[in-house]
This record gives sequence, structure tokens and C-alpha cells, in this order.
Amino acid sequence: MQNPIPISAVIITFNEEKNIERCLRSLQGIADEIVVLDSFSTDRTGEICRAFGVRFYQHAFDGHIEQKNRAITFASYPHILSLDADEALSETLRESILKVKTNWTADGYYMNRLTNYCGQWIHHSGWYPDRKLRLWDARKGKWGGVNPHDRFELTGGDSNTLRLSGDLLHYSYYSEKELRRQTRYFAEIAARQLQSRGKKPGMFKPYFKTAVKFARNYIFKLGFLDGKAGLTICRMAAYGTYLKYKKS
Repeated sequence: MQNPIPISAVIITFNEEKNIERCLRSLQGIADEIVVLDSFSTDRTGEICRAFGVRFYQHAFDGHIEQKNRAITFASYPHILSLDADEALSETLRESILKVKTNWTADGYYMNRLTNYCGQWIHHSGWYPDRKLRLWDARKGKWGGVNPHDRFELTGGDSNTLRLSGDLLHYSYYSEKELRRQTRYFAEIAARQLQSRGKKPGMFKPYFKTAVKFARNYIFKLGFLDGKAGLTICRMAAYGTYLKYKKS
């Protein structure tokens, strides 16, 4: 068994006073340092972070991918645990990460993300299992993807990954109003990305893609098993798809 590998937990924030304390508490005893890169929050985010003794930095937000890659540069250790401010480690996931620290055998580790919507844990609707690569050796890759759907990408064809037991708990939306606002926000970003790549959807594509999205999440991804919340989530996902193509 090797000596424990030090881990830097890295988080980006903007006005996260509602969530950040829960996130930071879940990292205690797991992370050897916590790095927070903030986008000039106007609430108590900075105050809460400093109370936990994190390494706190600020930089203007210029994109999810750009900000997350920038945040890594402030970390002292190459082994990174990346969380969003509205996420926290479940107890089982904490135990899994502790085991990895003394037996690191992969380039990166995936974990399932379980999302809470208005007090209800969502186990279907295209939201679970939402597999995320969040623990990795930063020397082996970087954040990529297309904003706002960022993902850490390991470089090299010989990269190996494993999946950890336990869930990354995601406290996403406290009201339907928040979900609708975020859906519109992400749809506008995605539409701009399509525009920048010269993608021009035809007249019927927004409607076709919207119908497919709803059917996929509500029927094939068993969204109906999540009850009223599942119907709302699947409707909003379809609505976001419509806006993405209609605005592009």
C-alpha cells in the first residue's frame, strides 16, 4: 500500500452562499487543500470560504471550461477532485476516495451524480446515473467539451479509468422557477456555440429534436417513475432543446 496521495479539491463559484458550506464540509478529511476560484461573488460566498480556510482566488468568468482549467493552475497537487459548489460527497463516495488515496491505480475515476430537485432525489429522467469524471491526475488531461457542457478529457489513447462506489450529491434546483431560468441560460449558451460553428438548423429540426428529447427522457429513461417532478424535468429538458435550436 502506497503512502496517501495528497488531493487538491477545486471548485469554481459565483454567488453560492446557499450551497458552498455543504460542499466544503463534505470535503473535510478527504482533500489536503481546497482551492476556490470565484467570479467576484456579491453575496457571502467569499466569507464562508475563508472561514473554512480554503485558498480563495477571484477571476472574471469567461466560460465554464476556461474557468475550470484556470482553477487547476492554483492547485498545489496534480491529483484533483473537482466539485461544483452545489455538489457534495456522499459518505460512501468519501470512503471510496479515501481508499483511492492509498491505492491510486488509474488516470481518472468516474462517479455517479445523483441530483436533488425541490427536495426529491431523481433516479431517472435522464438525470441518473449521470456519470462524471471528477477525480484525476491533472497532468493527464484538461477540461474540454462545449460550453456549458464541460467535461474533463484525458489525453492519450492509453488512459485508464475506474468507477467509484457512492454518489456525488447534486443539490440543483430549489424551485421550478430556478430550473426554468437555468434551462434558458444553458440553451442560450448552447445556441451561441452552434452559431459560432456555423450550424443552421432547418425549419423542422427544433420541433423534431424537442420531441425526441422528451420521449427519450420521459419514456426510455423512465422519467415517469419520478412522478410529477419527472414530468417537469423532462418537459424542461425538451424546452431547452427547442430554445437551443430555435435561437441558433
